[in-house]
Amino acid sequence: MSALARPMSAACPGCLATPVDMPEPKVEDARIALSLPGIHCSACISTVERTLNAVPGVHQARVNLTLKRAMIEAAPEVRATDLADLLQRTGFEAHELDPGALAATSTDAAGRALLVRLAVAGFAAMNVMLLSVSVWSGASDATRDMFHWISAAIALPAIAYAGQPFFAGAWAALRARRLNMDVPISLGITLALLTSFWETTLSGHHAWFDAALTLTFFLLAGRYLDHRSRAIARSAAEELTALEVPRATRITDGIETEVPVAQLAVGDLVLVRPGGRMPVDGEVVQGRSEIDRSLLTGETLPVFAAPGLVVSAGEVNLTGPLTVRASAVGQDTSLHRMADLVAVAESGRANYTPLADTMARAYAPAVHVLSGASFLGWYLFTGDLRLALNIAAAVLIITCPCALGLAVPAVTTAASGRLFRKGLLIKDATALERLAAADTVVFDKTGTLTAGTPEVTNLMDYPDDLPLALALAQGSRHPLSVALTRAARAAGITPAEVDDLREVPGFGTEATYQGRTLRLGRAAWTGAPEDARTTAWLSTGTGAPRPFHFADALRPGAAETIAALKASGKRVMLLSGDGEGPVRALADRLAIAEWQAGALPADKAALVHQLARQGHRVLMVGDGLNDTAALAAAHVSISPASALDAARTASDMVLLGASLAPIAEACAVARSATARIRENFAIAILYNCVAVPLAIAGLATPLIAALAMSASSITVSLNALRLKGTS
Repeated sequence: MSALARPMSAACPGCLATPVDMPEPKVEDARIALSLPGIHCSACISTVERTLNAVPGVHQARVNLTLKRAMIEAAPEVRATDLADLLQRTGFEAHELDPGALAATSTDAAGRALLVRLAVAGFAAMNVMLLSVSVWSGASDATRDMFHWISAAIALPAIAYAGQPFFAGAWAALRARRLNMDVPISLGITLALLTSFWETTLSGHHAWFDAALTLTFFLLAGRYLDHRSRAIARSAAEELTALEVPRATRITDGIETEVPVAQLAVGDLVLVRPGGRMPVDGEVVQGRSEIDRSLLTGETLPVFAAPGLVVSAGEVNLTGPLTVRASAVGQDTSLHRMADLVAVAESGRANYTPLADTMARAYAPAVHVLSGASFLGWYLFTGDLRLALNIAAAVLIITCPCALGLAVPAVTTAASGRLFRKGLLIKDATALERLAAADTVVFDKTGTLTAGTPEVTNLMDYPDDLPLALALAQGSRHPLSVALTRAARAAGITPAEVDDLREVPGFGTEATYQGRTLRLGRAAWTGAPEDARTTAWLSTGTGAPRPFHFADALRPGAAETIAALKASGKRVMLLSGDGEGPVRALADRLAIAEWQAGALPADKAALVHQLARQGHRVLMVGDGLNDTAALAAAHVSISPASALDAARTASDMVLLGASLAPIAEACAVARSATARIRENFAIAILYNCVAVPLAIAGLATPLIAALAMSASSITVSLNALRLKGTS
């Protein structure tokens, strides 16, 4: 029976809660989530879906390119690890995710609710506007009153529903004995409704239900634009938790049993098969293999694993089965500690105060003072409560922070569209403001400045031996073997016919050819001298072993981006968990004077915090789990689309393509966007300086105030669109 058809317990969230001493209920179909950081186009999607849907027991597989994730519905006997292994063999990097932990991050009910409220306000405003046109055209007496009552019947329930985000925000602020933008907004809308209703009951000539609805519509538009720019952002700490392996193979008295990770305890023996991720922190007690630590530490080369090696949750076992004695499980693993580190960093970033909030602190009290003073002054001066209330309403409407509410999201949306066309996705509404202030850029190495995959640098040095090298390399999933296989096939090499091909975990591959033993792998195993460079040695049984040297390829645009950032006056640093040799070589290649090798995740976050304490505003660019805490702690952060989910969610921006070139342009656009935001604030302030005295003097009715407010909002939006003018 194949591995994919092997019967076993379902890896579903419900199983995790089933008590061990109770009989298992009937198991339903499993829902499996796989992270696919390497997919980048529609061809990748179709290949992955076709591969998964062809597996017996898989009912449906769908790939989301934006999230770089596959969601699979399958029979309970289908294992996520087997599907991930199948995709690895197909050429796609795949990691299992916990669907239950991801469920909380997959909904956007708030966005849908805002959009519905926006639609309700817009529809109601259009209908009331049509009725108002009739009044403006000369309808009088009973006809005018009927149109006003119909307008009231439309406006009151529409605003009661559509205006809830502002009313709720205002009530929460007042309960906390503070003011925010929602307080003057709610007062303006409510006062416009009350004065309009009062005028309607008195058969007045004017009512301003259309003004109240227009206010609500424009403000909801700004609120929705702001929400859309934030909607993609999720908690990186939650994504790190979701990356945990949900099930593990425990060995008890020599018997292998698959159990939920939550049932493991310190001291348990855990079997980790080739291609699987470590479910616990612990020590290898049996087996030899190689461990890929690139996601956690950034190390380019796999680490030789033998009894005595300490391993961490999240590391990937490459070539041979390993038995690990658990030293930390659950909340105590290194992966969970990293999630805690990220959560702390995320909460610290939340303390950033955007420009709009800074304006609101000074603006909201001033609006209330002006409106209250206008009401009191006119009432004392004329004794006419109706006139005083109308003027107070006009002041509140004309000063309603609609232009201020649109100032930031309008610019952010325009800049986001421009950068998206250039290959950069902005996830956070305040990212542009923070990027404009960044003066120091810290780059990760592997997978960020480099492609993260090795490439052969001396392939044609031994042309006669390439068929033998290819025959051995294609029998292994080791990164160097994969790179050698790819390069040799691209060069048109045909593998030699060998016998008894096998992989020796932790050392390399071995075969027999014409009575000779062939080996491809480590220096000591092939009888070659140690080399400081990244090298795979080929022993053919005749002559000295042949070295194949490897280097990590630069990511497209890396050199140009570094040069452009330095030319703009920014400080550039290289921070990597890789060894000193590769890091030094890359720093010299890109002319980066400041670099640090061997940095652990906590070290990276600590350096970012240290730079912040020194007054620097850091832009962090990284892609791995080891970068996640630093990405969350930085003033602003960017990750490539090839990054793991946790790194992408910790970042404010995501590079959609392979090139780093959009980073330099993003810095320039951020400076322009911040300038536009400040211009929008200036427009809003100038508008208020002109309009408010007119309203206080009684020269602007609530209707004129609403028209003036709309004009200022349109001006702000047109100014924001200037960002789209250049490409």
